[in-house]
Order: sequence, then structure tokens, then C-alpha cells
Amino acid sequence: MSQVLDIEHCDLNIKSNNSSHHTERYGEECLIVRRGDPFIIILHLKPGSTEFKLGETSFTLIVETGPLPRKESGTKVSFSLSDSTVDTEWSASVNDPSGNTVSVSISSSPNSPIGVYSLTLDQEGQKTSLGQFTLLFNAWCPKDAVYMRSEMKRQEYVLAQHGQIYRGTHKRIKGTPWNFGQFEAGILDICLKILDENPKFVSDADKDCSARRNPIYVSRVLSAMINSNDDRGVLVGQWEEFSGGVHPGQWIGSGDILRQWAESGPVRYGQCWVFAAVACTVSRALGIPCRVVTNFGSAHDTDANLVIENLYDENGERISEDSIWNFHVWVDSWMTRPDLGSEYDGWQTSDPTPQETSDGVFCCGPASLRAIKEGELTKKYDSPFIFAEVNADVVDMVRLSNGQFVKFRGSTKSVGRFISTKAVGSDERHDITHQYKYPEGTAELHVHTHIDCTCKEKKKKQLSLKLDYDSYGTVITSDRLILVSAITIDKQTVDYHKAEKTIVLDEPDIKIKLLEEAVVNQPVTAELTLLNPLPEPLQDCSFTIEGVGLTSSKPITAKAGAVGPKQEAKATVEFSPSSVGTCVLLVNFDSNKLRNIKSLVNVVVKD
Repeated sequence: MSQVLDIEHCDLNIKSNNSSHHTERYGEECLIVRRGDPFIIILHLKPGSTEFKLGETSFTLIVETGPLPRKESGTKVSFSLSDSTVDTEWSASVNDPSGNTVSVSISSSPNSPIGVYSLTLDQEGQKTSLGQFTLLFNAWCPKDAVYMRSEMKRQEYVLAQHGQIYRGTHKRIKGTPWNFGQFEAGILDICLKILDENPKFVSDADKDCSARRNPIYVSRVLSAMINSNDDRGVLVGQWEEFSGGVHPGQWIGSGDILRQWAESGPVRYGQCWVFAAVACTVSRALGIPCRVVTNFGSAHDTDANLVIENLYDENGERISEDSIWNFHVWVDSWMTRPDLGSEYDGWQTSDPTPQETSDGVFCCGPASLRAIKEGELTKKYDSPFIFAEVNADVVDMVRLSNGQFVKFRGSTKSVGRFISTKAVGSDERHDITHQYKYPEGTAELHVHTHIDCTCKEKKKKQLSLKLDYDSYGTVITSDRLILVSAITIDKQTVDYHKAEKTIVLDEPDIKIKLLEEAVVNQPVTAELTLLNPLPEPLQDCSFTIEGVGLTSSKPITAKAGAVGPKQEAKATVEFSPSSVGTCVLLVNFDSNKLRNIKSLVNVVVKD
């Protein structure tokens, strides 16, 4: 019979453990560790009680997660002291006990379900609660499914709290700054709450919690839960009327959205870049390496035939459901694919924007980039849809009054261009088109040359179209894009031709001036100005600022009222930095006629 330790309290050694597990930015309130790597707790014994003696004292540790912990599900694990920790399963060892303190090193399995765990000490049936800890995926552990070899990439795809999301058109690509803020206070708890709100957890909590060992499963759950189409998910998608909610262009960070969801349910409103940005925040918070990806000329193939059919009637009016978005945004997450084979390991595409259902739910992915590039469309999940987004052929057809269809134009090049993500370690754009698709082949180029030559035989006539602000100002969206289409129709010879051009309107700059040097815990005033470029007044002008380490957990908004044509909107905003070092301050301008204008400035905060 071994000696029983009389424990006064347990020190979870939070500061040291969080630092060695790259989780110190979550704060020191809770123990947050990454699976597969050891962490150390210190047992403090009551004065005068029996000391720990190697070889004579033994105990069992029990870790449990989820509402129904079971050994069969891997959500409850018991393990005894051993000579050393093992790197493939839960284990514990004691390091040099001295007097009234016992230092215990605990290693988790690199295949454990992620989540909040309780830790209990069991001495021959006498159980002592030692506290709680949160276990995350571990990109630093070679045996973890999300392991990433490069430290620079881990810094970017797991730890970076600020990023760029690319928008516009393939000829005018513009980076939009975004505050992911995965380490902000309370955000990790909200990310875990998202998992607990998902319908699979509600219907079978034991099975769901057990499956959280698998980043493939977690990524698929997130792609469904970031939108609210089938569940009490995070965001409501909206593309036209935005009353009763926040215009998607006003958001500058994920934290505000996630906090609103935790307080009152689905948040109005989001579009593709907002869905993707929030998915990236949640993925990084849980430890899954993640990047936001923009696809210019993104196909939405409604009938899964890998062809975008632009159908028109005889008068040139569009009648089809297939579409091509000028840009679309999703996320790539890094993980192994044991379900497909090791050649499909690496980046996996997931799309949280609700477009089509998959297994009866509005979700998409994860699909291996390797499978997408190679056109292996039977590989899970949703490879055909994502393949079409970057590879679909485009056909323009006219439906004649007799029901016959006449093809008048086709293209294999207009879809899937300049696929972009933020570069590692800088705000530059990194083109990753080659990771999704092979270059267009010479056969296709030859066909296009032939078509272009046959056009040369036609007569050319130039018509000028003047676009006045009066004609487009009332309908322009926050993306500031105008699509101009021209269709020529010869009904006698059944001859149709079409040309298109997307016009990107310039946007004004926000000028940001700090009126004093930034010192930690001292107020700093930012002066913000924007010149109204429109020939009409702007109403309800406001500037909103947000920055990790600069504005605590809530964005700060300053109203600037009404601003006349060619006049400046001005406001001053005060904030108090909470951390030393270089921080990024994001600014958004909003008004009734001009919105989704963003800028940033690096702020060096001194001690």
C-alpha cells in the first residue's frame, strides 16, 4: 500500500506553462496548453505531512472533457506515474520532489480531443480536484495532425492577430486590413462555445467531443457554424438590404462579431470576407494553422456540371442562375488527411459562406488543395464545387424563342485568377494560384488565338458610354465596382457578341495622425480625416478604430456628422495602449453614401 499525499493546493504553473506552449497571449487567468507537449504542475503538501518518495508514493491522474466523459471515447483518460513521459499517449512523471512540493510533468496525447479538461488526482479512491485546463491543437508537435515545420509559418498562421484580406478585381487588387484578435479576452471561450452549439454536439455530445481530436472534423463543423443558415451559427449572410443590422463593410475585426454572437445569437450581417475572417480567427484560436484566401473570378456552379452557363434571352436579358463573383473569399487550414492518404496532406480549403448544401447542411470542405489541383473530384469534402470555383469553363448562350440554345462565346481563363493570401511575415500579397491549378495549357491558348482572328474579320464600331455619378451613385455598393456589359444582336443571322469590363472606382484615403507619443497605459489621441470625393454631402459620418493591445476588447467609434462635397470629415479618438511594442491600429470610415473605407497605422508603444 503506497503513501497518501495530503495536498494543500495545486499550482497549475500557468505563466510558465502558457509561455512554453505559445499561449501566453491568452493571458494568465487559465492554463492553456497544446496537445502532445508536456506541462508542469506543482503539488504543495500540507506542512508536516508525509513527503513524496520516489518508488514508494504513487497516484493516478484522471483527465476528463465534455459533458459525458468516457474512456471508450477518449474523453476520459486515467494514467499513473511512470519513469518518464511518453509522447504518444497521456503520461506523467515526477521531477525531483523536495520537501513539501512535488513537481509533476504531464504529457497529453497528440491525438487528444481539444477542449476544456478537468484534472483529478486519485489516491486509492481518494480523489482531489487539481483544477481545469484547456487543450488546443499543436502546430509545434511533429505527431500532431496540424504540425507545421516552419516557425515563420507558425508565427503567421497560428499566432498573427492582424492580416490582410484581398478584394476588388484581378486588375485592381486591394488589401483590406483585418483584426483577427484570437487572443483577446474571452475569445477562446467563445470559440469553444461555437463547437458546443453545433447540431452534432446537441444530437450526440459524446460522439462530437470525441471527434474533436480530428482537425478535419472541427474544420467542417466550423464551416457550417460560422454561417447561421441551418443552426444558431455566428453570422447572417446578406447581399442587398442591410436594415436591422451592421453593414458587412463596417466590420474591422472578428472580436466584436464573436462577442455579439455569444451575447445574443446570430449577428447581422456578413459577406464572404467576413465569414472567412471569423473562420480564420476561430481556427487560429483553437490551434489550427489558417490563412484567408481570395479567388478573383470565382465561379458559383449551381448545377455541378463544372460549366458556368450565362444564359440570355433574345433581347440580351440574363436568365441563368450560375454566376461568377468578381472575388470570393474562403480559408485554407493546414492538416494531415489520413482519410485520403499522405499525398493529400497540407492546405485544405473550407468555405463558411453559405452557397450550396453539403450532406444537407450549408458547409463546404475541407477539400485538399492537392485534390483540387489534380482534379480528383471524388476526394472528400466538396472537391467538385471548389474545383469549379477556380476552374469552371464559362459559356455564353442565347435561348431563342423556339427554345433552341445558341452559343456565342466561351472562356477557360476568366475563372480562378490571381488567387491571393497575405505573405508570411509581411503585408505583401502572395499569389498562390499555382497551388490550386496548373497554368492554362497551350491547346487552350491556340483556340483563343483562332477565335480572336475570326473577330478581326468583323466590322468594328465604337460607341461611347458616359457614366455620370447621378446615374450610378444611388445603386453603387460598398465594393465600388461597376460591371459594364455590351451585347450585340443580329436576329436575322442569329449572331450575338458580348464584351464586359469591370470599373473599379478610386476611394479616398484616411489620414491618421497621432498627437502624442504612445506610452503604455497612457491616453493617446488619434486625429482622423477623410476628404469627401463625392459631388453630394455625406450624412452620419463616423470613424471606428480597433487594435490588439491598443483599444482593449471593444472598437471605439467617433461621430463626424455631415460633411459637404469636397469637404473633410474630421474626428479625434482617444485610446490607452495596454501592451508595449509595435501594434496595428485599424480605422474604418462609414457614412450613408461612402462606406467600407479602411486604413491602418503601426503604433510603437513605449514603456
